[in-house]
Amino acid sequence: MSELERRYHRLLRAYPADYRRARGAEIVGTYLDLAGPERRWPSPADAADLLRGGLRQRLRAAGAADLIPGVRLAAVLAFLTAAALAAAWSVLELHPPRAEWGVPSAGPFVSIGIAVWAAWLLAAAVHAAAPGRWTRHAVALALLLTVAVVPVAALAGLPRPPLFVLLPQVALGLVALGLPERPPMPVRSAPLLAVVAAGLASVNLLPRYASYLSYHGWTASGVLPTAAVALLILVLLLGAGLALRADHRGGWALLVLLTPIGLLFLDPLAGAVDGNMRGAPSAGWDALAATAVAVGLAGPALMPLTIALHRRMRRPGPVRAGDRCPTCGHTAERAP
Repeated sequence: MSELERRYHRLLRAYPADYRRARGAEIVGTYLDLAGPERRWPSPADAADLLRGGLRQRLRAAGAADLIPGVRLAAVLAFLTAAALAAAWSVLELHPPRAEWGVPSAGPFVSIGIAVWAAWLLAAAVHAAAPGRWTRHAVALALLLTVAVVPVAALAGLPRPPLFVLLPQVALGLVALGLPERPPMPVRSAPLLAVVAAGLASVNLLPRYASYLSYHGWTASGVLPTAAVALLILVLLLGAGLALRADHRGGWALLVLLTPIGLLFLDPLAGAVDGNMRGAPSAGWDALAATAVAVGLAGPALMPLTIALHRRMRRPGPVRAGDRCPTCGHTAERAP
């Protein structure tokens, strides 16, 4: 056995043992046939393909074949929410506090967050024109700017959006990286429609926060929970509709979106922990940080627990209409 073949067999451990015994030699042989004669290591594309395939087979063996489609559904909803929030913040960024208040601003904008929100709006436009790889690149760029705005603001001495505004945007963006490659036209155009709707709605928010220092305070504490409720209702309605067709993507999407939804609720949750519900920013930094850590850990921890519970609850039996094959994931149309 060559060293390259050994390395492909190591990557093959991503697959379940039964699947490796049945098809391992065939899979490795195919990759070896396609590899160049001088190659010593699997290419990054081959490694990623084997790891993805192994994950799919393990999920199918656990009866969680709907998880990956659920992640794609969650990505669509997360990107929709992120684009809508970026539109709302962009409009409000255009109205800095009055100069006589002596509040720092970034020129004609409330803060340098305008660059972050512009990147998210660009991602929405790219998604409509070129979904797939280019959209993921645009989302990754927007994510990078969302994270980088914190140190950049500190170095430049300029105001930025607060962390309780940036954190949910980062969480939504990470989920949005799972956007499907070739979505239908309604899905491609939905973020742009959400941008327009959120931008128009945010104009109505201007009188509400005009007497405050910026949209980062009271206004943001109202917008973020509203977005969380809207996202939660949307995924629940979609999940219920899909469940009527024995499609469980909605349940997995809800599980994936728990962390972004929790971070959108971060300020009220931290206020409840801090025992102070008078308004934003109501909670102290210690309560905000502790709540953010708890929310950030709880969501990802529930995923393997749910998969393990799903596997434990499965019982072997005759194939019925609507059952999914643990190997290929196809749905049985009729009982044998």
